[in-house]
Amino acid sequence: GVGSAQTGKGVAELAKYSRGDREQMLYEGAKKEGKVVWYTSLVPSKDIAKIFEAKYPGVTVEVYRASGIELTNKALAEHKSRRYIADTVEATPGALMILRDEQFFAPYTSPFLKNYPDSAKEKTKSGLVYWTTDRESYIGLAYNKNSVKGLELPKKFDDLLKPALKGKMAISSDESSARQFGAMAWAKSDSFIRKLKDQEITLHGASGPGFNELIVSGEVAMSFVGFSTNVAHSAKKGSPIAWHALDLAVANAGGVGVSANATHPHGALLLVDFLIGPDGQKMFNETFAYGSGAKNYGFEKFYPEKGLTTDEYADRVEKWMRLMKEITRKQ
Repeated sequence: GVGSAQTGKGVAELAKYSRGDREQMLYEGAKKEGKVVWYTSLVPSKDIAKIFEAKYPGVTVEVYRASGIELTNKALAEHKSRRYIADTVEATPGALMILRDEQFFAPYTSPFLKNYPDSAKEKTKSGLVYWTTDRESYIGLAYNKNSVKGLELPKKFDDLLKPALKGKMAISSDESSARQFGAMAWAKSDSFIRKLKDQEITLHGASGPGFNELIVSGEVAMSFVGFSTNVAHSAKKGSPIAWHALDLAVANAGGVGVSANATHPHGALLLVDFLIGPDGQKMFNETFAYGSGAKNYGFEKFYPEKGLTTDEYADRVEKWMRLMKEITRKQ
């Protein structure tokens, strides 16, 4: 294969390319490369790959899909042993921060960066970016409409302490839920969180779409760690499920970056441009019910990892996980 020094140089130069023929140039190169290898934690990644392939015939997307932690571990192990497999990586900030610290990413530009606020970009000193937020899902109150009849639904964190909600709430035991505890700690306090212990909140092993199904079935009446995206999908199918934001809506953002050693650099950047460009954003919103980092939805978004180092964020998550276990009862 091509020596990594050459590949690296190719990626770095391509990533800064900003002339008007960028898309055409990347597409031509991507067709010659034939494929692009995409590592992502996105659940509908296979469907997204098909949409990209339909727009750019002749470029195949090879998808590796895993949770943020698995994905990071695999990408880093390969990077350290100089096996350059991943071209484009799309994951949540916790995963991206670790890769950034290990110099995994090539700083890039894109004609679509101007559409995004600074909060949606991880900028480098040179004004390029390591990643751009391509999708967001928001954590708030999800509930089964049939199971909450006669109950006054919580609108704020304070309302979660109302006696009428005792024994009615459940949460999933993953890092996403822990992030909602981060929002509560930030807006209220740790001692506020400890008061929730009296509410007999159930902790479930199921997470993401699996946990959402428990709300759809009515097994869980309501949860304050519900994902807007999962709820929107189920509601579209006619399930009696709804969602609203509380004081702060934790944004679980996904960002997309390019490997500094991408073996398919044209395809890597073409995929990035697609995901953060108008076609990709329309797809995320209309087909997959994700929100955009560039839009205001009338509630306050909260990014728990903003301004923290990787270690600080890991420590916080650990602390939030402990609080979560402390105030819940295992299912």
